[in-house]
Amino acid sequence: MSADRTVTIVDYGAGNLRSVARAVAHAGYEPLVTSQAAAIEDAWALIVPGVGAAADTMKNLTASSLDQPIQEYIDSGRPFLGVCMGMQALFDLSEEGGSHECLGVLPGRIVRFPQGLTVPHMGWNTVHVADDHPVFDGIPQDSYFYFVHSYHAELNEPTIVIGTTEYEERVFPSVVGRDNLIATQFHPEKSGVNGLRFYENFIRLARERGSIAPAPASAIRG
Repeated sequence: MSADRTVTIVDYGAGNLRSVARAVAHAGYEPLVTSQAAAIEDAWALIVPGVGAAADTMKNLTASSLDQPIQEYIDSGRPFLGVCMGMQALFDLSEEGGSHECLGVLPGRIVRFPQGLTVPHMGWNTVHVADDHPVFDGIPQDSYFYFVHSYHAELNEPTIVIGTTEYEERVFPSVVGRDNLIATQFHPEKSGVNGLRFYENFIRLARERGSIAPAPASAIRG
């Protein structure tokens, strides 16, 4: 398959790659699972998935010399999707297992759910999309997606929140993004039809428009 039909998935040893690759294939594209920096540099759509802990994630990204290429890719304005640990790694700091510097792409930190809440938050829960975003085209409001995590994002910049989820009376950001970057705390690849639609939308927008960002209000008004 030609390069323009290939979607790049970063392998930094965090697992869950097979499910993401299947979701990409379901959308009609060839998944390229890679740990090579050169493949990130050449990508037109990049996905960083993952499960596990922040310390191991950042250690693996740094040891594989993938941290800087990912940051440079995002800075270039090309479409980017982070999933679960791939979302948490975008922030300044994670408090999981101590205090760990992350990629610093988004302002804020990753914190544990407060005492008294059941952790991990695992299973199906709804996502309320606060602002219209084209990656949710065709996905009903308050649809269910699959979660498994004990930590969540605490933001310094509320404007990057795209969607939220309520867990035991605590509301946390479950989708964040700006410009050509979007990231989810849930796992779309494990979320059935709506999760597959989410991947399809991301890839379609990246391929057809070269952008996943919402259209400016002036463009909508015509």
